[in-house]
Amino acid sequence: MIGKTLKLTPNEVKGLFKKNLTNIFILANKCADEAEFKKRLIQELHLNDQENRNEAKQNIKRLIEYDGQTIYELPSERHIHIQTITTLWNFLSSKRLNQEISADYLVDIYQQFRRLKGIETKPITEVQLNKWMKKWPTGLDKDVLAIREANKERIISLLINKIDHRHSTRSRYIFEPEWTAEEKKEKVKEWWNDHRFQLSMAIRSPRELNEMLNHSLSKETMHLYERAKEKGMPIFITPYYLSLLNPTEHGFDDTAIRSYIIYSKELVDAFGNIHAWEKEDVIETGKPNAAGWLLPEGHNIHRRYPEVAIMIPDTMGRGCGGLCASCQRMYDFQSKRFNFNFKELKAKESWEHKLRRLMKYFEYDTQLQDILITGGDALMSNNKELKNMLKAVLKMAHNKRKANLKRPKGEKYAEMHRVRLGSRLPVYLPMRIDDELIQLLKVFKQEAEKENIDQFFIQTHFQTPLEITPEALTGIKKIQSSGWIITNQLVFNVAASRRGHTAQLRKTLNELGIICYYTFTVKGFEENHAIYAPNSRSLQEEMEEKAFGKLDAMTEKDFLKRIRATKHKETAIKETCKKANIPFIASDRNVMNLPGIGKSMSFVLVGILPDGRRVLEFDHDHTRHHSPIIEKMSKVYIRENKSIYKYLRQLHQLGERVNDYQTIWNYTSGQTEHRFPLYDYPKAGEERTQEYTNLFIE
Repeated sequence: MIGKTLKLTPNEVKGLFKKNLTNIFILANKCADEAEFKKRLIQELHLNDQENRNEAKQNIKRLIEYDGQTIYELPSERHIHIQTITTLWNFLSSKRLNQEISADYLVDIYQQFRRLKGIETKPITEVQLNKWMKKWPTGLDKDVLAIREANKERIISLLINKIDHRHSTRSRYIFEPEWTAEEKKEKVKEWWNDHRFQLSMAIRSPRELNEMLNHSLSKETMHLYERAKEKGMPIFITPYYLSLLNPTEHGFDDTAIRSYIIYSKELVDAFGNIHAWEKEDVIETGKPNAAGWLLPEGHNIHRRYPEVAIMIPDTMGRGCGGLCASCQRMYDFQSKRFNFNFKELKAKESWEHKLRRLMKYFEYDTQLQDILITGGDALMSNNKELKNMLKAVLKMAHNKRKANLKRPKGEKYAEMHRVRLGSRLPVYLPMRIDDELIQLLKVFKQEAEKENIDQFFIQTHFQTPLEITPEALTGIKKIQSSGWIITNQLVFNVAASRRGHTAQLRKTLNELGIICYYTFTVKGFEENHAIYAPNSRSLQEEMEEKAFGKLDAMTEKDFLKRIRATKHKETAIKETCKKANIPFIASDRNVMNLPGIGKSMSFVLVGILPDGRRVLEFDHDHTRHHSPIIEKMSKVYIRENKSIYKYLRQLHQLGERVNDYQTIWNYTSGQTEHRFPLYDYPKAGEERTQEYTNLFIE
């Protein structure tokens, strides 16, 4: 049905109610007002039947209960008045068309009542899933490699011209006067594999961006980038990553890459007024954050949960190998705390003193056992800076463990268990992964294991199988040789949400020994409108596609034993997939990052706004520990970024068969998956204190 309704008018939807939901249409016209309509719906649909567990009926009952209520949306700090059923009554009972009611709203509410009929849909088969997955090539496919090799040749020619016309001789990347054209070309090919060359040659202007893409950007996109430049919005894309796009009119679909780095109108419009989505990232000296945690001054420590805190260094780690259009720290680029002026980001002498102070925060905290060094990007720090940070972590872990020997039973602190480095450079800049980095990772792991640290993760972010390139593959193998595990976090945007795309990414990563960690719904306000995929699609993907990679309890236990015992993660994954007859291992959790309450996919639909956007009520993830503030917090309400109907129109424009998504309307409630056991913390024994430090809750 939905494949034929992408251009329905409100009047046509009214016709669907008359034809297919006649009882609802007649009832609306019989009732004198919305109050009677809601009352009669409850009676005639038997919504108060205590024995009734029909999800479709429970959903309608909830929409009726919330009708007329005003809820507080925490991210925007605004009140929203919900009138889902009242709006429907006004529309169905009116003899004149209410132009203010969108087809987006009407189609969604129509689908919710249509669900009451219990229309059956065929479950997805493995054959169908494989068919969808095969649509998405990897960056190792021959056809993709051929287009990219041509891109590289063209970009190298442009880089030669750029270097030829440089006025400054301070750069290490300059030509000798006597070099021939062929010698220059060979030298740039050599430099291409130097990450510092890639950073120094990164594209920073709209004109150069279009030139590197063979003048394939539209006039509208160029105008948008000029506006972005005027607003002070940075542009930063390395030649290597730009070579992964497809500027031709044939070959592979690069939308998943393009939508990640090419700015949208909504993003440019919002830049300058972007607000922090995660309220706990707003830090005021001396005051607890939204999760109740007291933090050191500055913007170096971010914390939501008892066990883990993020550390952002005052080094080049505040920079990135590129600016992602959906970056959760876009407001930090807006405030210029993060930037691409790398000389300014080099570690100052004061950083060493601050680093020691930040480590004391971890050392004297009763619950912290996991540190995530990120940014920016952890691997943007040079090897010396990174080595110093890891050395400080090692000393902190040693001191924490040593102090515990003197603490009595029931008063011991949580000791460090996990160290993570958050980086997209294995994707954006794989040539950064050099032998010196691998050696320092290897040595740190050996020393850290003596302090009972037993989990070492490089937490990266492949967005599409197209980002798996020969260069990325080399970097992946190097990291794995150090004994660190690579995990992946995917941002589930429109392009990545297409049928089979995320499943193919899981399979491709698994074949390389990379284990999936999170699949994130896009968060944020209007700036991410263009790339937002609704939570219902994330849940649909989880239940209909990812479900093919689920392990039973016995196979999961066997897999965990295998994966922990070998450096060859890809072999353990391959053997498990073959034994269980599955295409990939579904180790990631589909979640959304929520202000205050953390990562969750536990939600119910409570309203549909006149523009078609859904209002969801989220609860926290009951499978993990939270700050005690959770006991004082009410549910978190989220107004989704776009309607499902608009999302489907986007998919249609991308060439998708919209009927493949017809069950999306049914996903009106979700439950957060349990965390994959590989990522569990050790259970706190009787010796561990239950007390919290660095916490203040009024």
